[in-house]
Amino acid sequence: MTYGSPGAASMEEAAAGSGGGTPALGLALGELLGDECYADFLREDFDVKTYTSQSIHQAVIAEQLAKLAQGISQLDKELHLQVVARHEDLLAQATGIGSLEGVLQMMQTRISALQSTVDRIRAKIIDPYNKIVSRTAQLAKLQAACDLLRRIIRILYLSKRLQGQLQGGSREITKAAQSLNELDMFVKHCCC
Repeated sequence: MTYGSPGAASMEEAAAGSGGGTPALGLALGELLGDECYADFLREDFDVKTYTSQSIHQAVIAEQLAKLAQGISQLDKELHLQVVARHEDLLAQATGIGSLEGVLQMMQTRISALQSTVDRIRAKIIDPYNKIVSRTAQLAKLQAACDLLRRIIRILYLSKRLQGQLQGGSREITKAAQSLNELDMFVKHCCC
């Protein structure tokens, strides 16, 4: 019989006698599971309010409370018998949990140390990296400024040469035309 809740499945296994329990122990739990009074509690869709209102309408509150108290008493006895039957396993598990907590604490300490090491390494890497990025941007701007200055110097040189050729009169006119053409091409090339 499957009840749909995890507690019901483990209780059903205990009632069947699995896990090293005594047959009498399994029978007591089997009686609880088989009783219709407790079947409502094992359903996955059990609702306390609905159960309470139905009990009030049926006017069997005292009877159900007595039956529930009896069931709680049987469950307490069952739990006590389970603890007595498996006390060595329970103690071993409790000891295992204690040692596991120690291992967990050690791992947390190592993780903290690793995190601080990662933070130090990050600081040693990120700061120089940020400086390199900043200096690279400055270098790119300086290179652009140098390129612009070279172009300005070339334009000034060509315009000065053109002025000298224009002052030379008609014999320098062909040279002036060449300089003007060179200046025009250089300006068009610079602006594009």
